[in-house]
Amino acid sequence: MYNNNPTLDFNKKIEEDKQGNIFFKEQVVSKTNDENKKFYIESYGCQMNFSDSEIVASILNDMGYASTRDMEESDLILINTCSIREKAEDTVRKRLRVFDKIKNKKPGTLIGVLGCMAERLKDKLLHQEKLVDLVVGPDAYRDLPNLIATADDGDKGINVFLSREETYSDISPIRLGSNGVSAFVTIMRGCDNMCSFCVVPFTRGRERSRDPFSILAECNDLFSRGFREVTLLGQNVDSYKWKNPDTNEPVDFADLIEMVAQIHPDLRVRFSTSHPKDITDKVLENMAKYENICKYIHLPVQSGNSRILKKMNRTYDREWYMDKMRAIWRIIPDCAVSSDIIAGFCGETEEEHQDTLSMIEFSQYSMSYMFFYSERPGTLAARKYEDDIPLDVKKRRLQEIIRLQNQISFRKNQASIGKTFKVLIEKVSKRSDTDLAGRNSQNKMIVFPRKDAKIGEYAYVKVTDCTAATLKGHLVDAPEV
Repeated sequence: MYNNNPTLDFNKKIEEDKQGNIFFKEQVVSKTNDENKKFYIESYGCQMNFSDSEIVASILNDMGYASTRDMEESDLILINTCSIREKAEDTVRKRLRVFDKIKNKKPGTLIGVLGCMAERLKDKLLHQEKLVDLVVGPDAYRDLPNLIATADDGDKGINVFLSREETYSDISPIRLGSNGVSAFVTIMRGCDNMCSFCVVPFTRGRERSRDPFSILAECNDLFSRGFREVTLLGQNVDSYKWKNPDTNEPVDFADLIEMVAQIHPDLRVRFSTSHPKDITDKVLENMAKYENICKYIHLPVQSGNSRILKKMNRTYDREWYMDKMRAIWRIIPDCAVSSDIIAGFCGETEEEHQDTLSMIEFSQYSMSYMFFYSERPGTLAARKYEDDIPLDVKKRRLQEIIRLQNQISFRKNQASIGKTFKVLIEKVSKRSDTDLAGRNSQNKMIVFPRKDAKIGEYAYVKVTDCTAATLKGHLVDAPEV
């Protein structure tokens, strides 16, 4: 550890505590233990869901369950779900029907739904569709032993209680399908922002921040085991706040990323997601201060029009967001920014859609997650506003957004040709086992011939070509400083 934060003596505390964002899909790597019951888990949605699945795996491991890649040999099938869009829930329902067929072949197999969809649709999943035996909300994973025992006895196991305290800070996650290089570390749970289109505050509860000493202990442990990158996760990481009960000194997100960066200069630090209203100049200044804090921010804008932003309850307007972008460019000139964008929100006019396009052009996002508006039951927007934009108009506007973003992404990649970047090597390229792939500080994936380079190491790569999504290059010596 180097350059310790003078306001917090966390070295001793670490020794005491140390015990150990489009859809993603992950499966658990098999263990060889034929005597144990086996579980299979799939995760959908955001990175927080994947991090939660690693907590669930740890709890099940302590119960004596072994993981398996083959769902047909499992005794317990779990699916960690997302409710952010209707398509996500449709995907989960299709998977549950597949699991139900497996259960018919192997009676006694338990099927459970975890996460956001579990909380939102508990009664429907258990009693109407009758596709599951367990429904477990994101704050109830510690109750899995009791819920599984209840389901084994023939009853339904359900716990969707939302906690104001639960952070799972004492549970050491089992890294699922890990590359051994990068890992997610959850620093807080829940969300207080109440954006009118979003179900997260209802499915994940209020914000609460994890003890920073346990975060540092987890990051230290990861580094000692060869991991070289951590991504600090939260629905809104910039609202992280904690107060030391011994000294009464506060720790905010800027303090936390500095503390994690100080573990070792070879440990890269990323984070997601930031809310524009909460990311401070102090955060940006600490990003600029430490080379190992990656120069990349995911800063969702959602819309480029002030009236629509107000209806979304985003608590900033167009000019405020643009000023935040200017602050990023001023303090971290080489920072890459990505975004989330919704097309066709309630009442959006054609002129307001054009404001979103002009915001994309102004912000020059490296990439964006882009969707048309999907009304979610129970949200403020569903209660207050009419979902009045025709589907064909939503789709057309979305395609215009995607087309513009792809053009900008390609231009930015072209501008990288001839430049040399420090890359953390993560994996073998999907296209050729003679190539390796890793990301630079700006979160851009670069593919290059492997030569003598190894996964988990840093290398310098000069970019020679690109696509809209990927940079291509070759290994070079470290540039002169």
